[in-house]
Parts: sequence; C-alpha cells; structure tokens
Amino acid sequence: MSGGAARPAGRGSLRRTLLTWLLLPLVVLVPLAAFLVYALSVRPALDGLDRALTDTAVALGRLLETHGGRVALPLSEQTAQALRADSVDEVVFAVGDGAGRLLAGDAALLGLQPPLVPGEWRFFDASLHDRPMRVAAHGAACGQPLRICPVLVAESLGKRLGAERAVALAALAAALLLAASLALFALVAVQRGLRPLRRAAVEVEARSLERLEPIELASTPDELAAFARALNDLFARLREAASAQRAFVADASHQLRTPLAVLLAESAQALAQPHPPELHATLERLHAAAERSARLAQQLLTLARAEGAAMDQAGANAPLDLAALAAGCADEWLHASLAAGQDLGFELEPAPVCGHPLLLRELLGNLVHNAIQHAGQGARVTVRTRVLGDAARLEVEDDGSGLAPDELARVWDRFHRGRAATGPGTGLGLAIVRDIARLHRARAELLPGPGGRGLVARVSLPLAGAQAVTSLS
Repeated sequence: MSGGAARPAGRGSLRRTLLTWLLLPLVVLVPLAAFLVYALSVRPALDGLDRALTDTAVALGRLLETHGGRVALPLSEQTAQALRADSVDEVVFAVGDGAGRLLAGDAALLGLQPPLVPGEWRFFDASLHDRPMRVAAHGAACGQPLRICPVLVAESLGKRLGAERAVALAALAAALLLAASLALFALVAVQRGLRPLRRAAVEVEARSLERLEPIELASTPDELAAFARALNDLFARLREAASAQRAFVADASHQLRTPLAVLLAESAQALAQPHPPELHATLERLHAAAERSARLAQQLLTLARAEGAAMDQAGANAPLDLAALAAGCADEWLHASLAAGQDLGFELEPAPVCGHPLLLRELLGNLVHNAIQHAGQGARVTVRTRVLGDAARLEVEDDGSGLAPDELARVWDRFHRGRAATGPGTGLGLAIVRDIARLHRARAELLPGPGGRGLVARVSLPLAGAQAVTSLS
C-alpha cells in the first residue's frame, strides 16, 4: 500500500474519472454558452444601430412638404452634409416623391426601394456602389391625394462589424472565465470529495497484524461507510485468525515444555550416571537435541507472547530501567558465559523506557545468548545501557568472529542462521528481537564491532514518555 509503489498496468484513477466526467461536458457546454451569449447580445447592439438610421429617416420624412399637389423636400446642402456626417461609416440617403422621382439623395439607393405601406419600416442588407450597406426604408405618407413617399437611409457596416467583434470577444472572455471557474471548482470539489478516501487509505495502510482496530465510522461519508464496514469485518476475522494462530502456538509450546523438560533432565541424568562408553556420544546428541527443542519451544512461546502483546496491549506500557533489567538478569548469563570460557562484562547507565518487562527481558536475553553462543572461546561480551540524545540504547558487544556484511540483514529472518554458525541455535533469537523491538517502536541493528572485529547488536528505544511508545498504550 506504499504511495511510492508502481501503479499496476490498466488500473484506472478515480480522480481522473471524476474530472473527466465533470470537465468533458464543458467542452460542449462552454462553446454553446458562448454562442448563446453572442446571439443574445449582438442583436440588441445591431438593433440600436438600426434605430440610429430610423432617426435620420424620420428627420427626412418630417421635411417633406406639399405645394400645389406636388411633394417637395426643402433640404439645404448644410443639412444634407449634417445627415451624412459619421466618424466611422459612410451614410447615404434617398427620398422619393412616391411617383418614382428623386427628391434628394442618391438615385441608386432609391432604386433599392422595397414595396412599402404607409408608416412601414423595412431593414435589409444590400450592396450600393459595390459596398455592403445596411438600409432602413420608411414609407412616409405625403402629397394630395395621399401617397407613399419612400425615405431610405443606408450606412456602411463598420460600426456593425465592430459591434459584432466586441460582442464576440466579450462572449469568448465570459466563456473562458466560466470554463476556468468551473474547472477550478471541479478540481477543488474532487480534491475535497476524495479527501475522506485518502484518509481511509492512510488508516488502512497503518493497519497490520499488530494493529487491527476497526475504522471509525462516525466521520466516514455514507458512500464509504459500506466499504469501511466490510474492512472492519475483515479486520475482525483477521484478529480472530491471528488470535487462534497465537493460541495454537502458545498452547503447543506450553504443552511441549513439560515433556521436553523431562527429556532434558533425564538425558542430563543419564550423562551424569555411569554408562557404557559406546552410549556416551548418543546421550550427548540426545541431550543437545533436548536443549535445542526446549529453547525452540520457549522461543515459539515468546513469539506468541510478543504478537499477543501487540494485539492486546493492556498493561504493556510499564516504566522500567534497562540498566536494572540487565542487572537483574546477570546471574542467568554468567553461568553460560563461564561455561563457554568467555568474559561477560557490564557497562550499565540508567536508561528509562516504557514497555513490556517480560518481552524486553526476552529481547536482552536473546542478544546475550546469541553473543555467548557465536562469539567463540575466550571472547569478551559486554552488555551496555545508556541514554544518547532522545533514545535509550541497549547494546551487546562481542569481539568474536562477527558476520559477513551480506549477512547482517538476513540474520533477522526467522530460522535463518549465519554461514559460520556451529552451535545448536534455532535461528529464532534475532527474529524475536526484531519483533519485540518493532512492538516497542524501537530500532534494532547489527553493526561491526570496534576496529571491524566482532559484532555489536544495538537496540534504540524511545525514552520513557516519548511519543513513539504510544503503540503500546
């Protein structure tokens, strides 16, 4: 579940799927919205320009006069120039008398006159002198008898094209702003929507066989509640399976201890009593096998106890001093070190920690036993406790043959023994040390001894009260 793990081929992304379904409609909706904004905005702008043409046409219509049954248009040159004045477009007008005669203006424009009724307005696009124009035509009532005098005003398309461009740019800017806003909101919504899923992933990633408590459902969104409940059911089944496995190992180890103790005692007694010389080697092998089996049963029981402490940690966070713990166990190790012809020494400084006393005692015993067993005849073994920085440090150092660099990491595995190992070990001692250290949020490591001779087994534990030991509380 590591975040750095490579993504399997073909696995989809929920975030990408959500963003695709949220943003894909924008590809269609945003251009459509831009078109609607343009269509709804450009028409009023163009209608305003058409109304400007009607103002000129109305002014011309009001100048029409009737004299003796004839229609006239008294229009001075200055007035005509004023009506044509425009800073952007060319303005052209034409006024007829209703009988086909031009009263004023451009005759070519009068030729574009559409059929009109009195008071009617007509707007259309036309070409005048090879230029596209917008034309407003009005049917003005005039003369006696009453007839229709056409009044036409035409304007080139400069302002209209400018208005269309301005409206198009405004619609495009509005569409881009809308698209950017919706995309940003979609990103934020997806980020916030997936936040509970990421929190749930962190919660699940933090679970292990030592930490299988259920996920809190009170703060879980409804869409994830069913998934969280399924995970909680799985965690419950895993807890039951792990408990059953630990119970089996513990029961089997416990049941084996009595017959193995009897076998060990009987084999030792047989060796101590007079016996035929030809049986001596067999009795020695039997006694060694009994010793190894008894220690294996004890270590299996310790493993079950360590895993049980990880699952049920009530009372496992007791304050203790590593120096006092080592001093209290010294007598147990002296006999074994003397039998191996070794010098066992102690450099003990106060090192307060919080943890499981029985498990830490087993951890230290395994480290010392490992050193005594593999350091060799005449070696010096030193047990050391001290405080360094914010950690309590426990070290077991020997000046024996040590380990090859490529074996320093592998010997932590269960049932793995070094290539040079010759004693009756089980291959579980360092694995137990690793599990107990992990339970206490400690760091266990093997280092070459001073000057490259021997081996230093070091366990660094958080000091009493440090946050790292909260896993035991």
